Amino acid sequence: MNNPNDKGNLAEAAIAFRATALGLAVSKPLTEHSRYDLVLEIAGELKKVQCKWGALSRDQCAVVVNLASSRFGPRGRVTTLYREGEVDFVAVYCSALDRCYLLPERLFVDKHVVHLRLAAARNGQRSCINLAEQYEFDGAVAQLEERRAGSAKVRGSSPLSSTQVPPVSIGSDEFRNRLGYYLDLAAEGQELNITRWGKRYLRLTLWQPPIPLANAA
Repeated sequence: MNNPNDKGNLAEAAIAFRATALGLAVSKPLTEHSRYDLVLEIAGELKKVQCKWGALSRDQCAVVVNLASSRFGPRGRVTTLYREGEVDFVAVYCSALDRCYLLPERLFVDKHVVHLRLAAARNGQRSCINLAEQYEFDGAVAQLEERRAGSAKVRGSSPLSSTQVPPVSIGSDEFRNRLGYYLDLAAEGQELNITRWGKRYLRLTLWQPPIPLANAA
């Protein structure tokens, strides 16, 4: 299958089927040329999802997802990347594996391509790589639903402005090996408790700029 349109249609159908099988409500825009292909209701929230085809790399060690779109304009080829806030997720279907993946913004915003590794790097590198198993569709949806449920539980009778998602605890070795991933997670508002020898060692939260004195009153 070499036709990009056929690949896109198959990817969209496979992702919609997977979402339906999980019990998610699936909607599709009535008009064409939207920046997103589907709307999925996940944990009670509507999420804009763009569907992409994933191909195996030559060494079959990674799923390669092309994120940039190109067209020819009056001044030649124009390449478009995804900007922050355009879509909530990019969903990927890899026909060779018959698997779907769900990618958060940090993996596709302002990027031309993303690689989802199917196996550990041969040189032992663990940081700055994206393991495919961590973004498998079913697991990603389950995490979103758990996070939403945890946030609602914490909210209780407290004002919305004072609530936070429950913190996540990770070991210091895991934090060191996947530093980039956890920094991105903290930037999204997730509080992290880093433990060392079983005891809490550090707390990582999103930095908030101080309120200027002139606006504090």
